[in-house]
Amino acid sequence: MMHTKKKEDVQGTIYSNADLKKLILPLIMEQLLAILVGMLDTVMISGVGEAAVSGVSLVDNINILIIQVFAALATGGAVVAGHALGQHNEEAAGRSAWQMVLFLLYASVVTTVVLLGGHKAVLRAIFGQVEAEVMASATTYLIITGLSICPLALYNGCAALFRAMGDSRTTMYVSLLMNLLNLVGNAMLIFGFKLGVAGAAISTTVSRTVAAVIIFGLLFRENKVIHFRHRITAKMNLGQIKKILYIGIPNGLENSLFQLGKILLLSLVSTFGTSAIAANAVCGTVANFNILPGMAINMAILSVVSYCVGAGDYGQARFYTRKLMRLTSICMIAVSVLMILFGRKMLLLYHLTPKTEELAVQVICFHACMCMVAWVPSFSLPNTLRAAGDVMWTMVIAIVSMWVFRIGTAYFFSNVFHLGLIGIWIAMTIDWIFRGICYELRYHSGKWEKAMHGK
Repeated sequence: MMHTKKKEDVQGTIYSNADLKKLILPLIMEQLLAILVGMLDTVMISGVGEAAVSGVSLVDNINILIIQVFAALATGGAVVAGHALGQHNEEAAGRSAWQMVLFLLYASVVTTVVLLGGHKAVLRAIFGQVEAEVMASATTYLIITGLSICPLALYNGCAALFRAMGDSRTTMYVSLLMNLLNLVGNAMLIFGFKLGVAGAAISTTVSRTVAAVIIFGLLFRENKVIHFRHRITAKMNLGQIKKILYIGIPNGLENSLFQLGKILLLSLVSTFGTSAIAANAVCGTVANFNILPGMAINMAILSVVSYCVGAGDYGQARFYTRKLMRLTSICMIAVSVLMILFGRKMLLLYHLTPKTEELAVQVICFHACMCMVAWVPSFSLPNTLRAAGDVMWTMVIAIVSMWVFRIGTAYFFSNVFHLGLIGIWIAMTIDWIFRGICYELRYHSGKWEKAMHGK
């Protein structure tokens, strides 16, 4: 093997530009579809009233917390499978893939039972200060969408495996179907049957279930590099589960505590009034457009670097990391400029009050400016570390930064400077900057290259 592991000018030979384009473009389309439908979701619900928008947005943060835990476990399985593919061991890739899906199914069923059984306690503990109308919407939405946790965990697990194979086109098509079903269901149930928040929740649950069944079935085709044919068993292989959890648990803990921190900040936002809650909800959706290319390319970084690490070629892992990070930066700058120029026009879709709209514009412009300078090191670079199995470092940095900078400074800005909602978003970007610096230091140290040795 060449001694190139610390050189970043090595030329990539594993993935051509055409390969990367084939992987990344469907991922961008998939992200765009999800965000557009999420946006239209909010627009449709906004027709019911700001209390409905607020209630749904609050519950979405609980759902995202749960989803991210399972997505992290799916990432663990995808990384292990990617390493096996890099070693040209398709049998091991298939076995570890099934074990990941099996673990997701067991864990998601347990989570669904616990959440639905204790939904009142959860909502009271986190959002006890909100208005009664907001709480009623939140309760309805949580109970119904809670039934979609298991299907969505299955969908995320299977989609991660397709990306590990470099087949992001399939996930794009399934995502398109899921989002179209959700959109049509929303139109029928919210406006046709006048079911309001319940209609949005039913549509979400049904569309996720259909997508999960389809993408799961596609993984039984033997022409796929990773498939489940002849590998189905109800018994978990502890050796394979251990490898998956070695990556999945720290990543899941990082994501869950990260989302828990966001929920705690929502409790702070809820004290600013319904206008701030609604502005924060809308900004959360609109800001997703800003980070859309970054989220898509991050998935590609995970798949590409996992394969390079499995092949034992860290020189190419570095080459593709920097190549894809440069691409992400260019895309983020372009989208951020568009957000600054046209953010106010996007808000016209939400029928916000003048006070809420002005607050949302302020937040969107600030977020766009910070995305141009601080987002990529904080969110793209750690995917290389995770793909190499260096998950403990990324977990510790993310958790410490979240609680010290994002949460600590948010409460400080709120209680001392009384900055309101914009103070929450300023604290968020301080968190980005600190984490980005730490990840850059770790990456240049080269210690991440030894993370999987002996695992």
